[in-house]
Amino acid sequence: MSAYSGALEAIDRILNRSGDADDVLRQVVSVLHDRFDHYSWVGIYLVEGDDLVLGPWQGPEATEHVRIPIGQGICGAAAASGRTELVDDVNADPRYLACFPSTRSEIVVPISTRTGPRPSDRKIGPFSSGSRC
Repeated sequence: MSAYSGALEAIDRILNRSGDADDVLRQVVSVLHDRFDHYSWVGIYLVEGDDLVLGPWQGPEATEHVRIPIGQGICGAAAASGRTELVDDVNADPRYLACFPSTRSEIVVPISTRTGPRPSDRKIGPFSSGSRC
């Protein structure tokens, strides 16, 4: 079993258990951080009005970007568009909100719930991971 499929199965088990939403998000962040050595920082931002607010995270230190307007930075762009943002070189992307000097690349994946009548009701926020690679 590959690291990816093992992590996916672990996350599937977490999501299919009942539990507190904050605890579920913390467990998912932990799986992603612990199973992929190249992810130096992993976090989930939650939508609050027109902003993204930092939720559970794991990494060597906290980011200063604990509140990001939707549409700003790579995380805000992913939240606004609903599309994954994959940035191979963060130093070449003017949207990047610099967090750590060691970060070379970033992936941001929008996540949402399956409930709510409108797409805007279902958005949780983006998952973000920075990599030293």
